Amino acid sequence: MENNNSLTWSDFTKVEMRIGTIISAELFKEVKNPAYKMQVDFGDYGIKKTSAQITKLYQPEDLIGKQVVAVVNFPKKQIANMMSECLVLGGLGDDKEVTLLTAERAVKNGTKVA
Repeated sequence: MENNNSLTWSDFTKVEMRIGTIISAELFKEVKNPAYKMQVDFGDYGIKKTSAQITKLYQPEDLIGKQVVAVVNFPKKQIANMMSECLVLGGLGDDKEVTLLTAERAVKNGTKVA
């Protein structure tokens, strides 16, 4: 399938994806669309805050300890009363439910995705 949004290899290498462990997750009451407010530990890259619309498939208590893939080099973004510092990645289903991208086995927090 032809894609008019083609990237160069140089473009792709600018996207910094890292694996981190979710250390806190709670309902984000201040946003319009159902979401969780989370903190993700990226090891040497620090603990970063994020918001994720993943409430259809996950409960907060099930997220703690889960390793996820996230983009860590976007500019910070104001979401309601929080500054989001990373973008957790997932697959988008037919009903807009998000399945998180995770590591197949435990790896060191901050591991680069290649």
